[in-house]
Amino acid sequence: MSSITAIRGAALSYSQDPFQNAVEDCFRYEADALIIMQDGRVIAFGPASEIVGTLAGDVEVTRYDNCLILPGFIDCHVHYPQTEIIGAYGKHLLDWLQNYTFIAEQKFKDRDHAHNTAKVFLRESIRCGTTTSAVFCTVDPISVDAFFAEAQKLNMRNIAGKVLMDRNAPPELLDTPQQGYDQTQALIDRWHGKGRALYGVTPRFAPTSSPEQMEMTASVWHQNPGTYLQSHVSETASEVAWVKELFPACRNYVDVYAHFGQLGERCILGHGVHLSEDEFAELHESGTAIAHCPTSNLFLGSGLFEMSMAVNPRRPVRVGLATDLGAGTNFSQLVTMNEAYKIAQLRGYALSAHHAYYLATRGAARALYLEDKIGSIAVGMEADLVVLDLAATPVLGYRMQHTSNLEEMLFVLMTLGDDRTACATYIAGERVYSRELQVRKEMFVPSLQVE
Repeated sequence: MSSITAIRGAALSYSQDPFQNAVEDCFRYEADALIIMQDGRVIAFGPASEIVGTLAGDVEVTRYDNCLILPGFIDCHVHYPQTEIIGAYGKHLLDWLQNYTFIAEQKFKDRDHAHNTAKVFLRESIRCGTTTSAVFCTVDPISVDAFFAEAQKLNMRNIAGKVLMDRNAPPELLDTPQQGYDQTQALIDRWHGKGRALYGVTPRFAPTSSPEQMEMTASVWHQNPGTYLQSHVSETASEVAWVKELFPACRNYVDVYAHFGQLGERCILGHGVHLSEDEFAELHESGTAIAHCPTSNLFLGSGLFEMSMAVNPRRPVRVGLATDLGAGTNFSQLVTMNEAYKIAQLRGYALSAHHAYYLATRGAARALYLEDKIGSIAVGMEADLVVLDLAATPVLGYRMQHTSNLEEMLFVLMTLGDDRTACATYIAGERVYSRELQVRKEMFVPSLQVE
């Protein structure tokens, strides 16, 4: 029998969608929880007073006082090869792609560079409490092998795939429809379902794939049940206009993907900033998800995602939160929540803390069709967890003293929290990151009431 890991502290998890149900029915908060993990899964979760007696005497319980335990954060859309260009100045998306992204991605023919970048990306993700990501690699299969190999060492559940591009990009980054098919199929055979790895067929976006490659993309996706398809949609107004020029027979941007058979379950499209009502309806009907990328959309001035339209109860679309590094500017999903709130405010929609945390945990898992495995703390779920320090910075600790309920505490945490806030990360029940907690009695946070 494998060893048992047990942790104790305040814990929060979501079981339903608060956009579609009463918020109070969607989460479970335990002020003093015990979470017991074995063989990579949660085997017990509940009030410590009720469960602690079931533990054998030799099981050590790690206690996290003045912290909050959550399911590990999930990043629904991110580019690991762009780690080295985070914060690079750009006038707009297409300019940024030409001047930075396409240059950086040409380096990934070098195996050592690919492995080193993957290590940095995964280290920073874990340090911020992100335990699963949907990742774009580059056109070179080496970039995919490097990413999955490094993620496998950590036993992480990630989605990743080789980018497909056969036009409108530097020649060094182009493949052909046949080459793209052959390399994608070989990578699927090598990685999909091996350990916790999942493969994502990855056309960059419609403008960089010919109709022939778009047809091939749908073929290889449908020929491999259980794989994903990830791409971009309606990030900027100029991109939308370009797509109309390239695919004049299609009604709109989403219809391009529909025309080539690329919508459906386990398809996730990044951004969706400039979608029409007809496009949202098509996404809803097909089960396609949107990855909301707040820091990226603000950084490149792409536009303001309309959350209220996406979650319209008449035809809700699956939505998950995403960093979209490197146009995104921070690995922390707390920072991403903060910016998502601000974008919603500018759109006249008040995004509550519970809704934001749902988007980064169970909502993101649902967007990826993984809600039966990750995104919640419950018996039988995979044991990916993050522990957040409620006094990670002096001002955060001070501000927490003046919160009176869970909702307020969560909102302060996502507004003032950042990469310093995660103090421990668990993957498949094993602690893979830990920051020593200092003794700060003056920062003690009183017990919170759930409202």
